Amino acid sequence: MTHLPDFSLSLTACGTTGKTLSRRTALGALAALPLAFHAGARAQDGGAIKLAQSTAMTGPQVDLGLPMHQGAKAYFAALNAKGGVNGHPIELTVADDGYDVKRSLTNIKSFIADGSYFAIFNCLGTPMVEAMLPSVIESGLPFFAPLTGAQLARPRGVRSVFNIRASYIDETENLVRHLATIGIKRVAIVHQNNAFGKDVAAAAKRSITEHKLTETATATIENDASDAGAAAAKIAASNPEAVLLGLAGKPTVEFAKAIRQQRKGLPMYALSVMGATATLKAMGDDATGMTVSQVVPLPSNNTVPLVREFQQVWKASGSTAEPSHMALEGYVNAKVFAEILRRAGRNPTRSAFIEAAWGLKRYDLGGFEISFTEGAPNASRFVELTMVGRDGRLIR
Repeated sequence: MTHLPDFSLSLTACGTTGKTLSRRTALGALAALPLAFHAGARAQDGGAIKLAQSTAMTGPQVDLGLPMHQGAKAYFAALNAKGGVNGHPIELTVADDGYDVKRSLTNIKSFIADGSYFAIFNCLGTPMVEAMLPSVIESGLPFFAPLTGAQLARPRGVRSVFNIRASYIDETENLVRHLATIGIKRVAIVHQNNAFGKDVAAAAKRSITEHKLTETATATIENDASDAGAAAAKIAASNPEAVLLGLAGKPTVEFAKAIRQQRKGLPMYALSVMGATATLKAMGDDATGMTVSQVVPLPSNNTVPLVREFQQVWKASGSTAEPSHMALEGYVNAKVFAEILRRAGRNPTRSAFIEAAWGLKRYDLGGFEISFTEGAPNASRFVELTMVGRDGRLIR
């Protein structure tokens, strides 16, 4: 595979010399660059298509990053065993960032400087994606399937960024709609004091108003969960019938523990990023009965053709880990990438890949449909609700 030319892009070239730019303005300027900037490396006959991934292979979110990486690797291994895509094997290189922003930036800068990677694939985490996105857009590398539902990962008018999973807004709206459907009237909101939590809170407030429900209270929790007890006291005092959680990791665990002590039977509703195995295990009985939205089907639901295919490939990969929503999501992302690559031609360029991606409409993976539409925030709107059973497993 040939290397990209050494493009040096400055904001001066975008006509903004001497100005301090907002993040949105900078991304908009980059998006205005001609498509020729993205052309770059062309895969040669039989040459590998190299993908680069920075994700949490260790650290506080390893239960999200590791299985998602394993799901993608399982798909690519099965695909390569059959000859790859148009004769090209796909190689996925992963660098562990430990869910740390500085490490993720170091990884991304190294990938970009290397010059041989075709795309950045499936990076994890809202803070990491926010930090790395400007550099990746500037590089011309396609930024494919980041694991975040945040709006900041969905910049308008940027054609090299491809989100698949339903957004946090989609998940939140489905949860509130469900509450309205089952007759819940009084809803409290608790969210982390970060971009993820603020997206959830804003969407929840809009949906609560839309469905003519009552917001009893809103509380925030810092990432270290030091104020989880105070948040639980505020929520409990508002006497809600249910509480919607824009939380992940430790804040979820500490809030659930605190709220169960004050309102033992209070129904809790959370988003997909909460449902990591380690979080559910740490919550123990406090998680029982919690409703969790998901952005891919239940990985044990054999009625879905995609799930049956995934289970076969997962078993063949030799993994001893239990199939999870995160592993299935990684598998989906890899499968969609490969289909776009196939449509991009025998020896695809990045620009051909980008055009092929935006041309992918109503692609059915087997009970899970993908459509990339410019102006839409993500290619999938799939959301279903699961519940945490008494054994800590997610069920429908």
